[in-house]
Amino acid sequence: MENIANDILAKTQKVKDRFEELTILISKPEIIADNKQWKVLVKERSNLEDIAAAHDELCKLVKDYESAQHDYENETDSELKNMFYEEIGDLKHRIEEKVEEVKILLLPKDENDDNNVIIEIRSAAGGEESALFASVLMRMYQYYAESKRWKVEITDLNETELGGIKEVTFMVKGKGAYSRLKFESGVHRVQRVPETESQGRIHTSTATVAVLPEVEDVDVEINESDLSIDTYRASGAGGQHINKTESAIRITHNPTGLVVACQDERSQIKNKERAMSILKSKLYDLYKQQRDDEYKENRKSQVGTGDRSERVRTYNYPQGRVTDHRVNVTSYNLEGVLNGDIDQFIEALIVKDRAEKLSNA
Repeated sequence: MENIANDILAKTQKVKDRFEELTILISKPEIIADNKQWKVLVKERSNLEDIAAAHDELCKLVKDYESAQHDYENETDSELKNMFYEEIGDLKHRIEEKVEEVKILLLPKDENDDNNVIIEIRSAAGGEESALFASVLMRMYQYYAESKRWKVEITDLNETELGGIKEVTFMVKGKGAYSRLKFESGVHRVQRVPETESQGRIHTSTATVAVLPEVEDVDVEINESDLSIDTYRASGAGGQHINKTESAIRITHNPTGLVVACQDERSQIKNKERAMSILKSKLYDLYKQQRDDEYKENRKSQVGTGDRSERVRTYNYPQGRVTDHRVNVTSYNLEGVLNGDIDQFIEALIVKDRAEKLSNA
């Protein structure tokens, strides 16, 4: 146990040293004067803070353990010897817990975890019932974002006449949004009796969810000559202005076939800026997947890869049940889940993700 703790401390000592170095650097006048560099260093220091603190805590526990062992071995009074023996057992347990905690902290962090996210929901199998389910999913994520005090901005919406959604793109803005919502990518399945079903038969429909990190500050090369840009009149809320002017933007990236539309803003310029930001995130995601595929042919067992062909969750209305198939977690509070209570699934997926990373570390 001591050897494992000391091995962990050797790893965290390097982090601790860098943390202290950064603490000095960000207080230097010449660094503060360079706002861009200062922000980069402050962010790096913030990312190391938890490991540095855990290093200090583990270091103290190991010293206390060694001290208690020394006292136990040299004590002749039986009562005091028993007291030191109990203390050794307690410290051993606390060291084991702290070591596991530090192992998780040392896992490589997804560089996009703190980013805002772009969510795309599309109706799939099931016609109008699928479109209605897509609208339910959008509302679920809106409620979830609200519970986290994140901001939701709809950038493009294509509705059906019956109030369903063929497809919708919206942004969720808030620190850590991607770290939690990235696990929502995949095929969501609903089982329920449609209002138009006279025989009371249960229908199965699906909708796909894609979650991308917003990545404005990445090196994604976009040539203007590769783009086809169309303008059109926006539909939906916005009053007379939004319907009378061609403020909406549709951008097609010809080499990849990616299409992005934005009609949320009243200004054509702002819509273009937003659409370009989303396109950049989509291209980043596409190129990242291509790189990942070069190294791993089979990604089915991975959590959070955004494999959109995978059925991730089933919402069964007759039984009031929601089951996440990746972690075999079931909730019988369908109404609560649809009102944004999805943390139970996300927490289980995070635990699975960590366990898989630890086993491969």
